[in-house]
Amino acid sequence: MGYYWAATPEPTEEQAAGLGLDTEFEEQARAEAWLSASYLELVEAGVHEVSLYESDRLVYGPMSLEP
Repeated sequence: MGYYWAATPEPTEEQAAGLGLDTEFEEQARAEAWLSASYLELVEAGVHEVSLYESDRLVYGPMSLEP
């Protein structure tokens, strides 16, 4: 398993798929680039915080998306 983002509040599976939160990345840098590109969409969808995981290990977070 690679890197993935977990959002708070946790969206439904359908919302997560629509936002791309169901995406798994092979590299941490790619996951971080995705977050940079998706930041505004996540905020507009009501996501307040994200945490980055590698498999089941917390890499960092929760990190606020609030401006």
